[in-house]
Amino acid sequence: MVRSAPELVDGWPDVCGREEELFPTAVERGPVFGPESSVDFSRVEAACAIALHMHQPQIPAGGGPLETAPIIGNLQYMMENQHIGDNHNAPVFRWCYRRMGEFIPALLDEGRRPRVMLDYSGTLLWGLRQMGADDVLDALRALATDPRLRQAVEWLGTAWGHAVAPSTPVRDFRLHVGAWRHHFAALFGREALARVRGFSPPEMALPNHPDVAYEFVRTLLDHGYEWVLVQEHTIEPIDPSAPRPGPHVPHRLVCVDSTGRRAEILAFVKTQGSDTKLVGQMQPWYEARSLRRWTIGGRPRPPLVTQISDGENGGVMMNEFPPKYFEVVREASGGPYPLLNATEYLELLRADGWTPADAPEVRPVHQGRIWARVRPGDGPERLAAAIEEARREDARFHMEGGSWTSNISWVRGYEAVLGPIERVSALFHERMTASNARPNEPRYRRALVHLMLCQTSCFRYWGQGIWTDYARELCRRTEEILRREF
Repeated sequence: MVRSAPELVDGWPDVCGREEELFPTAVERGPVFGPESSVDFSRVEAACAIALHMHQPQIPAGGGPLETAPIIGNLQYMMENQHIGDNHNAPVFRWCYRRMGEFIPALLDEGRRPRVMLDYSGTLLWGLRQMGADDVLDALRALATDPRLRQAVEWLGTAWGHAVAPSTPVRDFRLHVGAWRHHFAALFGREALARVRGFSPPEMALPNHPDVAYEFVRTLLDHGYEWVLVQEHTIEPIDPSAPRPGPHVPHRLVCVDSTGRRAEILAFVKTQGSDTKLVGQMQPWYEARSLRRWTIGGRPRPPLVTQISDGENGGVMMNEFPPKYFEVVREASGGPYPLLNATEYLELLRADGWTPADAPEVRPVHQGRIWARVRPGDGPERLAAAIEEARREDARFHMEGGSWTSNISWVRGYEAVLGPIERVSALFHERMTASNARPNEPRYRRALVHLMLCQTSCFRYWGQGIWTDYARELCRRTEEILRREF
């Protein structure tokens, strides 16, 4: 039986209504890992940071016809239908979601210095509560709040419903970012939220349309984020003639929109490769061990090899990661090639005299071809014309953003899903404005949760079939709520 859950309000996740209370907490500054860090930065040659991405969507599959089936987490569906496809992996997935709560204390008890960054979607956190996986949430709460354990764990913010930024309406993506912070604070507390400084974009999707990219960075800054994780091939140097420092240093992601507004945020660069194999076999640490101090900010400092992968998918992550993680933590602890979390690394860099002004500037990929045709401040119409000119000259050019792989578009081929999503998004904002609904109203929360569920990337990633049906059904339910209650 599911016990009382502080993160649920009238049965729905706490995703809105406390903006004035929570968001000042989000922008509080001051180091969060540095005071507790036991790392002697002067002895570090190079370091490694790994992040585990955890996500399961919510789907209308709780039994009966699609039109009336309760919304449940996909993990619950897998657990209840282990005879179908790969659903037999469900118990292992469930363990993967809690196992860092076992690994970190065990390694600390040995006197080691484990590190890991964790990225959990809001839909997964809700799904774990729905299915009664309170032990998993208790383990995660300890990692977020226990002073002994939290020195080893950095939580990364994300979009609540795992929406991809390049093709999600800008104002909806902002709602996803705020919703995750609400949900996380309700689960683990405001102090834990104040320690969340980095952002992990779903599907590593970075907008490259100048106006969308600016709003993306502005959204992160407004919610208190100091840095974002980006994929290596989704960015380009602003000055191609400047010396390239390599991917393993903090960069400044600079985004300028068509009206001339500028926003920038620090970025850690995730290199390319087979993500689950790289992290599952702890290859980033072995790469770090092959490096020495680089010139960073004018003097030798240690680089940081950064990598993220799914934390549960695939045989490597399910089976090979646990023993390899223990092996590497044991070997790395106290040595010149430690594991460090990204914010801890930034705080150690700053204490060593580094400043963000020392970071090389980059921008989203393909923007150089736009700014060669138009100047910031020329306005959205001139920008649209420049984009069309570039498309006519090169069929490979696009403004659909970049993600973890360069051969997947989150737009092309998904009209059957994107059309309904865009319509219900427009209706949501129209009805909220017309009714003057407030985020602390139950009807607003219910509508917002449904809107965000529609926008989960899985409904596009898996293409046609039942996943498209799920998306359309969630859009239908959202529209029904909006027309009935507003």
